[in-house]
Amino acid sequence: MATDLQGLAQILEASLDPAQNKQAEAAIGEAEKKPGFSVSLLQVVATEGYGATARLASALYFKNYIKRNWTDENGNYKLPENEVTAIKRELIGLMISVPPNIQYQLGDAIGVIADSDFWERWDTLVDDLVSRLTPDKPVINNGVLQVAHSIFKRWRPLYRTDELFTEINHVLSKFGTPFLALLESTDSLINESQSNKPLLSQLFATLNLIIKLFYDLSVQDLPPIFEDNLTAITSLLHKYLTYDNPLLHTDDENDAGPLELVKSGIFEVLSLYVQKYEDAFGEHVERFVGSSWNLLTTVGTEPKYDILVSKALQFLTSVTRISTHAQSFNNEGTMGQVVERVILPNLTLRDVDVELFEDEPIEYIRRDLEGSDSDTRRRAATDFLRQLLSQFEKIVAKTVFRYIDHYLSEYSQNPKTSWKSKDTAVYLYSSIAAKGAVTASHGVKSTHDFVNIIEFFQKHIAKDLVSDTGIEPILKVDAIKYLYTFRSQISEEQWHDAFPLLVKHLGSSDYIVYSYSAVALERVMALTNDLNQPVISQKDVKSLSAQLLQHLFELIEKNPEPARLQENEFLMRCVMRVFIVIRDGVIPITDSVLAHLINITQIISRNPSNPRFYYYHFEAIGALIRFASPPQPDKLETALYASFASILQNDLFAALLEANPSASLSRYYLSLIPPILSPELWASKGNVPALVRLLSSMIPRGASEIAKNNQLERLLAIFQQLVGTKTHETNGFELLECIISSFSLSTLEKYYVTILQVILTRLDNSKSENFKVRFVRFYHFFSAMEDKELGVDFFIALTEQIQTGIFVAIYLNIILPTTEKLVRPLDRKTAVISLTKTLTTSLAFAEKYQKGWGFSCVALLKLLENPTVPATSDDLIVDQDVDDMSFGVGFTQLMTIRRPVRDQWPAITDVKSWVGAYLREADQRLQGRIGEFAEKRLDAEVKPVFAEYLRK
Repeated sequence: MATDLQGLAQILEASLDPAQNKQAEAAIGEAEKKPGFSVSLLQVVATEGYGATARLASALYFKNYIKRNWTDENGNYKLPENEVTAIKRELIGLMISVPPNIQYQLGDAIGVIADSDFWERWDTLVDDLVSRLTPDKPVINNGVLQVAHSIFKRWRPLYRTDELFTEINHVLSKFGTPFLALLESTDSLINESQSNKPLLSQLFATLNLIIKLFYDLSVQDLPPIFEDNLTAITSLLHKYLTYDNPLLHTDDENDAGPLELVKSGIFEVLSLYVQKYEDAFGEHVERFVGSSWNLLTTVGTEPKYDILVSKALQFLTSVTRISTHAQSFNNEGTMGQVVERVILPNLTLRDVDVELFEDEPIEYIRRDLEGSDSDTRRRAATDFLRQLLSQFEKIVAKTVFRYIDHYLSEYSQNPKTSWKSKDTAVYLYSSIAAKGAVTASHGVKSTHDFVNIIEFFQKHIAKDLVSDTGIEPILKVDAIKYLYTFRSQISEEQWHDAFPLLVKHLGSSDYIVYSYSAVALERVMALTNDLNQPVISQKDVKSLSAQLLQHLFELIEKNPEPARLQENEFLMRCVMRVFIVIRDGVIPITDSVLAHLINITQIISRNPSNPRFYYYHFEAIGALIRFASPPQPDKLETALYASFASILQNDLFAALLEANPSASLSRYYLSLIPPILSPELWASKGNVPALVRLLSSMIPRGASEIAKNNQLERLLAIFQQLVGTKTHETNGFELLECIISSFSLSTLEKYYVTILQVILTRLDNSKSENFKVRFVRFYHFFSAMEDKELGVDFFIALTEQIQTGIFVAIYLNIILPTTEKLVRPLDRKTAVISLTKTLTTSLAFAEKYQKGWGFSCVALLKLLENPTVPATSDDLIVDQDVDDMSFGVGFTQLMTIRRPVRDQWPAITDVKSWVGAYLREADQRLQGRIGEFAEKRLDAEVKPVFAEYLRK
């Protein structure tokens, strides 16, 4: 049945309305099931009559639909072939014709398709793009270039490979010459359109995209066609770096205009070429340095120039890394000019920065924190100054200290009006004090010999931290940030005095002061010394924990509106850190802490908007469960169940169950099993790891109820679904092993042949080494489980029902060779137990597979050459950099409740001793048969090694 496009447009538009969103999404879900749905979305995008909102919503949905449905994990199309062909045929022309906001969405979709298909399965794409370029129609050209950029920008973060260079060369062979011709024709049109503002704006949009593409095409290697034309190209780049036209000036003081965007892009290209292609580009550098100087000394302080200024400073930083180019700065007069006219204007607080501090404090913090935003003027100026310092330490230090003393003197004469001078002095001092990289874990790890961190703090900064009144909030923040930045340079005794001051500042009425206090407190609580011991002891944090947590929860819950409550992730990160540090010290305050965490969970679940906040929130709950649940599991289960059930927080549910493994499943958890087993929940890949962990925690405690409620077959169907995919094959085996451990042989026996058929079919079809290893781990698990009436003979009998003689091929070609590759200690231990039992209890290996007995013995001895170390309790909670994590539909592991390693045989600690004892006991029981087998079936060099185990 054909899709009703008008109706589809209406529900797509409704999906952007919070009041209609859920019903609309359900209706779209039904529409998805109709043939040609993706093409229908493109038809809505293409039809102006449906309105801008519906067209944008359709483009958004198309982008996300393509991300989910273009190919499977093996690269096979999930859509029908006719749909794939239609999308490729229509998408480029459509993107060229739609408004920019829709172009961005379609461009992302093209990027997804290109990741899969370009260039070998979409080898006509570049020819299509080139055929659409025109010498004099910038609107059409802009659409083509936007498509090209959405594809070629994928190369920027990639590692160099032969396949990547083949793709780039394919593009350059077709696109390089027309691209340079377009650059030339665009330059000519700009020359002819100096007084035509609309056309000039369109042409500068074209030029901006050309610059982006020039970067894309150069990012991996210098294209020969660019190298051959480098003089002409650099002339044009220099022309537009110094170009000005009042018609392109904008009245907006905040957002960059066309001139600023083009010049910023040019500086990015210049930085790339200086860093990677200095041998070819070096002769052109000098004139760009002069133009950069002129720009930086004349540009305004308005925010719209911020990115341009930071890119210019980044270019100069790249230049000064090269000694020959840096020499032009190597004298005191020039350095004084650089510091006074370039560094200081971009380090000094502007009125707009103070306004940001007061009006948008959370944005100020995110921009200001080290490493949070590389495109601020302050950050770029600091990087430039530090690079100069690394080249010319004495000259820079002498020059900068002169200005530090000047600004401190200004402040001392009139603290009320000259507080900005002190802010500049402290920032300058911090900038030149740090030596090397500033790390997230330790801050500044090394400082220059010409600074004294503690002396400067005591003389100029401590008063700002201690005083309750009369200090500008920004100076108080500077004092806190100084401690935060140089935390590794401060002794444990000094931190003992400073730590309570930071706790006290959590009570400040100023948003940034208490937020920076939380940032500094969290980092110093995570700080360790050279012996890997905490700088702030657990005892010290415990003594202040009630006050700390009271402040933090009051600040978080001050505004109960969901978006406001979760805007400040720094506060919640500090809560998490307190729990991690005080560990079981949280037990006496569990009730009050639980009340706050439950309230926060209920509020943010209504409208989660800040992934960082709720990541730290759930890590905090995880830490509470880890440290407070073992002595009082029922309390936490009862208190947290309702909140978790409403959002199905599976990892946390699992942690609660793991804290109390011996109890039976409560009615709460039993009621969760049906929704957990529903196919809809498993459709999202991000749900799978946590769902498997939750089921693996529930099944051992609820096996009888699951069997009684006829839910076992659904569990096995989930195993079959998971083990059939590369992404979740490991999760599938994990679930299967839990099922086998929890249910009796009589319950599972009728399913075993089918289970093995599923696994062996996947093994036959899969080329994945990971699947092979995971299958062998499963085999040894199965073989070692004689107490569950399993074992190797039962495994052989099952395989014989599938195909006669197949076990020998699997054992010789897969199980034995892969066993040698097992790396994890627990896997090697399981293999040792499996092989030992194979030698001692298997009738098949005793009688039928006599050579196989010898091969198994050799495999066992090889494993015992490097015996496994028993698993230890891992009490360390590893920090995870939240900025390196991808939030959204994917699974995010909570580090505070990482699943503990599960050892099915914890009583076996000394593996070598156990093997010897087991072999001797079997040899006695079998009246010396094990020794006889060894004598007859082992090679001469192996016999004495094996005999040692029989004699011990």
